[in-house]
Amino acid sequence: MSESAHEHRLRYAYNTNGLTSHRLDDALALLADCGYDGVALTLDVAHHDPFAPELGRRTAALADRLRGLGLGSVVETGARFLLDPRRKHQPTLIAGDADGRARRVEFLRTCVDVAADLGSEAVSFWAGVPAGDQDRDEAWRWLADGVGEVVAHARERGVVCAVEPEPGMLVEDCDDWMRLALDVPEITLALDTGHCIVSGRWSPEGAVREFAPLLGAVAVEDMPRGVHEHRAPGEGDMDLPAVLGALREVRHPGLVSFELSRDSHRADTLVPGALETIRRMEISA
Repeated sequence: MSESAHEHRLRYAYNTNGLTSHRLDDALALLADCGYDGVALTLDVAHHDPFAPELGRRTAALADRLRGLGLGSVVETGARFLLDPRRKHQPTLIAGDADGRARRVEFLRTCVDVAADLGSEAVSFWAGVPAGDQDRDEAWRWLADGVGEVVAHARERGVVCAVEPEPGMLVEDCDDWMRLALDVPEITLALDTGHCIVSGRWSPEGAVREFAPLLGAVAVEDMPRGVHEHRAPGEGDMDLPAVLGALREVRHPGLVSFELSRDSHRADTLVPGALETIRRMEISA
């Protein structure tokens, strides 16, 4: 690693889906006090509900708060029951119901607006899980059309769109993302490095190096090999020092997030602990 790459400082964020036992303002203060550089803001019923009244006023106040705390942001869109209180992550961009797909697109357009007003680095979203009997070619057309609509709106607002490959979804790995990028060239890659040891042919550090110029968002929580289970740094099988070394090697400028949505009950210790652990790992990277 060159001296300049070795000296490159990574910027860390924590996803608010792992802080749902905290009020948003308290969560942001905790992140700032612990030394984080930003927040991965999941718009949800617990934090900055996009369907509650006075979204514009609330977003302006949040932008002021982030500036005051010195925190950057990315906007995350993976709320479980925000659009449908009875069906997790539904409807998606590939839902069989046209009205459902339109509702997801409209939600993502709203997320783009929030990101624009916050000055966020990117909006991250995913494709959705195909139904068992779904025609995948048809689902892909719906996906490309929906992503295209969101990207067109984002272009007008000056916002970066990052599509995240998720195990089990229509866009499952980096190769699927490349196919989508051919259909919608303006998208960037939302790379959750842990997903690389669950599905796909790319190693986490290999994906960082290969897609470095196209990275719109990055997450680095740990995972067990072959199991889609988000864990704190050091609690899974990913070679985090190798990933951090690759991110420093390519001089990744954006926020690097932890997404630990099942760990809100221990956020008081995990928020500072995750950052301390990852900083120690950086030294050996």
